[in-house]
Amino acid sequence: MALLSVEGVTRRFGGIVAVDDVSLDVGEGEIVGLIGPNGAGKTTVFNLITRLYRPESGEIAFAGESLLRTPPHGVVRRGIARTFQNVELFGSMTVLEHVLMGRHARRGRRARKILGYVGVAAHAHRLARELPYGLQKRVELARALASGPRLLLLDEPAGGLNHEEVEELGGLIRRLRDDFELTVLLVEHHMGLVMGAAERVHVLDFGRRIASGTPAEVQNDPAVIEAYLGTTNG
Repeated sequence: MALLSVEGVTRRFGGIVAVDDVSLDVGEGEIVGLIGPNGAGKTTVFNLITRLYRPESGEIAFAGESLLRTPPHGVVRRGIARTFQNVELFGSMTVLEHVLMGRHARRGRRARKILGYVGVAAHAHRLARELPYGLQKRVELARALASGPRLLLLDEPAGGLNHEEVEELGGLIRRLRDDFELTVLLVEHHMGLVMGAAERVHVLDFGRRIASGTPAEVQNDPAVIEAYLGTTNG
């Protein structure tokens, strides 16, 4: 049984169909990529999973139970945490305070351990807004980990990072899966990161799923090539 199951989900915004009858699954312990051109509906899928949006049809289940009656603030308690496409940090809070907030408790030892794991422990008492963008991304990741999730949703974690930082991120995601016993769903435009870290990939285009499979299968799928390049190999 999949840890996360999205079945036949549709979401419209006015006359625009952002997500159109999408089905996908993520198995326990997997790293799964969710890719597609700009505007394909990837972040909308994340917002549906985390209950920021309500689907007009379809079902979303986590650990065998529907999420559709779970309020947004209850999603974290169910075991789902996320990062955002644009870093969402509070300017007046320190790095450590962000992670303590993620745990909803004052358990400093655990928070500092997580900061050390993602490589920002030395900045624990600095304001998060003072850090370089790449380190702010690490702080947001640490805050998500602090909630103790089973499923981690990463929305473009490589955005704004340099080549070296992206390479480090790929290794970190794999270590997180193993060391924290996580399942990861990864939205990302950096194809090298996705293809190197993910075991399976789902592809969206214009709100519909057009392909699903291993990274190699997806890279060679004519529908995927057409979606990204506007042409097929033929």
